[in-house]
Amino acid sequence: MNLEGILAIGGKPGLYNLVAQSRGGVIVEHLTTNKRLSIGAQAQVSALQDIAIFTWDEEKPLAEIFQAMMDKHGEEKSISPKSSSRELEDYFAEILPDYDTDRVYPSDIKKVVSWYNMLHETGHLTMEAPEEESKEEETK
Repeated sequence: MNLEGILAIGGKPGLYNLVAQSRGGVIVEHLTTNKRLSIGAQAQVSALQDIAIFTWDEEKPLAEIFQAMMDKHGEEKSISPKSSSRELEDYFAEILPDYDTDRVYPSDIKKVVSWYNMLHETGHLTMEAPEEESKEEETK
């Protein structure tokens, strides 16, 4: 799963694709509406590939969380991010049993679930295992 170039921007809903860098920041495109925006350097921009979730032992990269969600749901979306806090916590405990309940809040879980659903809708989540296996076979 490749999350490279997919950004979350503080104060803006949804996820964005990095289009280009400009002098004063970056130019991004919303994943679902395809509207382009110029985001200034002062904005809080986070690359999804750099985000991790706290567990009791270490931090798990978001890509691993999304992979676990994809393994559970296959071609279906996950639960609704508008579910109750209890439902979201129970769901997340199924996906990542050792997540740190003290440092991972229901709002964080809601965000991860909504990002997963958005990436699923736009076709950014794909199984890469067969592709990797074929590359390994070609190198042998």
